[in-house]
Amino acid sequence: MTPSPENHDVSVYIGRFQIFHNGQLALLRRALAAAPLCLVVLGSAWQARTPKNPFTWEERVEMIRLALPEADRDRVRFLPMRDYYDQERWVAAVRQGVAELLGEKAGASSVVLVGHFKDATSEYLKNFPGWTLDSAESQGRIDASALRDAYFGNAGAALEPALAALVSQAPASTVAFLRSWAALPYFRELAQEWESLRQEKAKWAGSPYPPVFVTVDAVVQCGGRVLLIRRGRSPGKGLFAVPGGFIEQRETVYQSALRELEEETRIRLLEGDMENALKAVHVFDHPDRSLRGRVITHAHFFDLGARRLPEVQAADDAAAAEWIPIEKLAAMEDRFHDDHFHMLDFFFSLTART
Repeated sequence: MTPSPENHDVSVYIGRFQIFHNGQLALLRRALAAAPLCLVVLGSAWQARTPKNPFTWEERVEMIRLALPEADRDRVRFLPMRDYYDQERWVAAVRQGVAELLGEKAGASSVVLVGHFKDATSEYLKNFPGWTLDSAESQGRIDASALRDAYFGNAGAALEPALAALVSQAPASTVAFLRSWAALPYFRELAQEWESLRQEKAKWAGSPYPPVFVTVDAVVQCGGRVLLIRRGRSPGKGLFAVPGGFIEQRETVYQSALRELEEETRIRLLEGDMENALKAVHVFDHPDRSLRGRVITHAHFFDLGARRLPEVQAADDAAAAEWIPIEKLAAMEDRFHDDHFHMLDFFFSLTART
């Protein structure tokens, strides 16, 4: 049963809204019916554009606003939220963001969280004690991933039939937005990335179990800078990344990290220097951290101290290799592949802790 506006001061609705569809619109209407003010939390903010996250948070705000009557638009406020790949930290950031939007009224406001338990990705709904949870039933068989597949999968053909197929799945304003957005250069670029990922996943389609990949990464710090590459191929072509790659059959994760580092950057350091520089190894294993699927990486953190910067040269599948000042990383968040910005955030504390 939908809570009445008299019961709550504020409703909160959380999602990524990467193609705002009718199921999400139904939940947003439910949230608007539950309170006079609705706060929409936009996940995956400041991510690089990918087939999974094609639209910036500002573009998603416009997509949502266009689907609402004029009278309701003034009752909705938006809170962009980055993916921390850390549930506890993410929940704290959402709470703090909501409190800041409400200002002086935060402590006295009654909050209702509106959502739907779709699968394991919806478990976050249970992590907001003190907020009333309004768990809605399924709003129909609408899958944003399938909508994006239809959108990008038809980039090489006539787009209009694909958009016509979405009219029962998304508001007319969303379909119009997608039609206009397809004229931007991002559409073709992401369609190519989508096709590359489709072909890669097709190679594993016959596997008896969903594949789990093990990779390594090398976070190398020297003189206040960190060594980064620009990816030369999909996925993430043109984006910044930490040097790394797949572990090989007869290697330890440490051996793989050194091999990938040398292959992609041609850095030449003595084995003893690298052993002494190794300060930490951390496993990044969030299920959604990579577009490739389930990828677990072992990040090796090397601190070379204040020495002269070693010479580097891009090689293998890296298009460029360069030493980037650590102080500049925070402003580059939307230019990183997968979760690599958050990997650097873990080691260098680039974003504020709540």
